[in-house]
Amino acid sequence: MASGSKLVIIAALIGNALISITKFVAASITGSSAMMSEGIHSLVDTGNQVLLLYGLKRAAKPPDADFPFGYGKEIYFWCFIVAILIFALGGGISIYEGIGHIQHPEPISNPMVNYIVLGLAMIFEGAAWYFAFREFNRVKGRWGYLEAIQRAKDPSIFVVLFEDSAAMLGLMVAFIGVLLTQTTGILVFDGIASVIIGLILVGTAVWLAHETKGLLIGESANQSVIRGIRDTLEAKSNIEHVNEVLTMHMGPDFILANISVDFADAISARQVETDIAAIDRTIKQKYPQIKRVFLEAEKRGNKYPHNS
Repeated sequence: MASGSKLVIIAALIGNALISITKFVAASITGSSAMMSEGIHSLVDTGNQVLLLYGLKRAAKPPDADFPFGYGKEIYFWCFIVAILIFALGGGISIYEGIGHIQHPEPISNPMVNYIVLGLAMIFEGAAWYFAFREFNRVKGRWGYLEAIQRAKDPSIFVVLFEDSAAMLGLMVAFIGVLLTQTTGILVFDGIASVIIGLILVGTAVWLAHETKGLLIGESANQSVIRGIRDTLEAKSNIEHVNEVLTMHMGPDFILANISVDFADAISARQVETDIAAIDRTIKQKYPQIKRVFLEAEKRGNKYPHNS
């Protein structure tokens, strides 16, 4: 999954870098506020892709004495930073730019330049969006789209997909804004389009931050994995009760599992050790993303009110 994420991010990085240059050139020629907002949008997206690539590189670092469970959560941190940047830079500057042009509207010169750039941008952004959507479609499996976003443990793919979706929507708004300004002669339409683009970016950022927050704090594995672990344990003849199955994603492909079980009183300490080793192997074979398993032998009691 990590390699797929990296390819999606690189494709988006190249596309956004080229698009941002053309948008800024068009904005300087035509004086369009909406085009300037789109240039800012693409520039922020370009920076975001650089941060995501940096996050993937940091997340791949092996464990050490300071971080014994590795650096997998780095990608969650940088995805959250990306959401903040989209909100503050992309959304904030676009809204500010739009309000300024609403208060002091200026005519758009050479609108055909805007149309050409927007058309090319739609082609490039559409290609990047398709690439991200195809990868997201591959990893989501049988889940629905919203469910896949909520359950996803590798946020880098849906961050790029969200960015590209917002970019496509922003391009359409910019096109409509320029077109209305040209055909009606009402100059504020260009500024209004810029504000709408900013609001789209703010909404995208809030959603991304919400989806990334749980992973950053310490989200559990999907319920299907937890149920599978519990079923595996309950099938063992020497286990009388499964007290707790606590999991946490330390990265997209690294799950930490803390398990408490009540072994049968009749078995020996040697048999308990043998069973723990066998359980560790079985769980890791069944769920390769589970890298560390800590299993405690404890009596069933009121200490474990939650059956999870």
